[in-house]
This record gives sequence, C-alpha cells and structure tokens, in this order.
Amino acid sequence: MTGSGDDSSRPGDDKDERNTQHRDRGEGESEDAGRKHGTDTGAGNPERKSKDGIPDEGTPDDRDRRERREPATSREQSGETPQDRKQSVTENRPTAGGHPEEKPPRVGDGTEEGDGWKLFVQDIVTSVSAVVLIGVYLFAISGVWPPMVAVESESMSPNMKVNDLVFVMESERFQPGGAHGETGVVTAATGAEIGYEQFGRPGDVIVFAPNGNDDRTPIIHRAMLWVEKGENWCDRAEEAHLGGNDQCTEAAHAGFITKGDNNPQYDQAGAGQLSEPVKPNWIVGTAEIRLPRLGWLRLRS
Repeated sequence: MTGSGDDSSRPGDDKDERNTQHRDRGEGESEDAGRKHGTDTGAGNPERKSKDGIPDEGTPDDRDRRERREPATSREQSGETPQDRKQSVTENRPTAGGHPEEKPPRVGDGTEEGDGWKLFVQDIVTSVSAVVLIGVYLFAISGVWPPMVAVESESMSPNMKVNDLVFVMESERFQPGGAHGETGVVTAATGAEIGYEQFGRPGDVIVFAPNGNDDRTPIIHRAMLWVEKGENWCDRAEEAHLGGNDQCTEAAHAGFITKGDNNPQYDQAGAGQLSEPVKPNWIVGTAEIRLPRLGWLRLRS
C-alpha cells in the first residue's frame, strides 16, 4: 500500500518540474530577445533590484558605458563649450614640477594707492619747481626780492586797491627820461611837465622803508618832489596837502617828498608824519605792474 502511494505521486511531480523548466526557459528567451532588440529587461538597469533589495548596476561593461555618458551630460547641462574646455585644460596644465601653471601678475594701470601717491608727489614737486622758476625769472628782471608786493591799505586808491599784487623793479635798472639824478625816479612835479604818468597820475610810485627802517612795513606811495637838505620845500608844495603851514619844516636831508593818492596830506607834513624825506637808499624799487586781487593770499599768509 505504501509503495503504491509513492508511485501515484510521481506523475504530478514530473509535471511541475516540466512547467518550472519551461518558465525558466521562457524568461531566458525574453531577456535574450530584449537585448537583441535594444530593450533592457532588467540586466544592467540601475532601477532593477537584486533579490536582497540592492540596486543592480549591471555588468562592468554597462558601468563603463554609463560613466562615459555622465560627464558629457553634465557639461551639456552646464553650457560648457568645447572652447571653454580647451581653455580650462590650458590654464590648469601642469608644469614640469607637477603644479598648475600660474598666470603672470598684471601690470598696474596707475590707479593703485602707491602710484596715486607717487603722482601726487610729482604734481607737488612740479608746481613748486614752476613757482621757483617764475620767481627766479622775475628776480632776474626786477633785481628786487621779493619782486612782488601786496597792497594792504586804501592809501593809493583808486589806482591801487587792497589785495592788489604789484610787480616792483629796482629803480636804477631802467631809468626813464626825466628821472632825478641817478635815482631812476621821476617825481610827480617833473612828470606833469614832461607828460610821464604811472598808475593814472604823473610821477613814479615807489616802495620804500619809512625812515630807512627795514623792520617796519614798506610804504608804497607816489614820489611828489625832490628836496635838498635844509630846503623849506613848503613853498613848492600844494598848500592843500600840507596840513597847515605851521606843520611844514625845513628838510633834515635831501630826499623825496611822498604822498598816497588817496591821502589828504604829504607823508612828511602834519602832526603824524610817516617818514622824513625818502633817501634814495631807502627805496626798494618802483612799482611797474598791478595785478588786481592776486595779493589776497599773500596778505593772509
């Protein structure tokens, strides 16, 4: 009985085995057909999973093909062109020592801080040199240092005004006709006779040290007349500018009687005399050219 039971189960088992083998052969043929027609049925498909649940990366040939495709796809997505790749390779080309080749530093364009200071110093030096050269040139012409003086009062108005800059020349350097002796100065009295005018009126305008004192501020006034030592010059002067006949005295020495064009009296007359008759060696020079308002900075310094 027992033996007949074992024999009765064998036909069914043989049928199951044949079905299983047939199914395995069908799956194998399907995979071969898929590869033949370019259809991935699971072999080498990254999405296919093994029995353990781990993604199946396929065969080594599949991985190599995928690795070759991925860099190209990344470059296409980033917009990198073949020319960009060539430039990148050139810039990062290793040198003989194995390190990437470094670009040489760019030459400065003059805007760096160091170059800016250098240009600033050069401008200052150039400006100072130009001023010095102009000063030397003016001194060579005038023979007086400084060759320019600034007007600081209204005593010569309207012919000279405050803040005017006046070019002064040594009186003996270019002596005009009608100058008194070797002084090179033409007085207002002589100028009225010969038609010689400077700054709107007859006679020269002179710069002198009052009473020969170089420590006092020089005065720039017009030379009115020449007097000799002991002369009572009031007889030749205009009475309106004397400040009263009792204020006029004999000249202590020979020299020029002076007056500001805007002053009411002579510098050597009245109670507040500015100076005795001006000796020739007290004269700094004669005024030649007036530059309006350019003496402002000098007066403030």
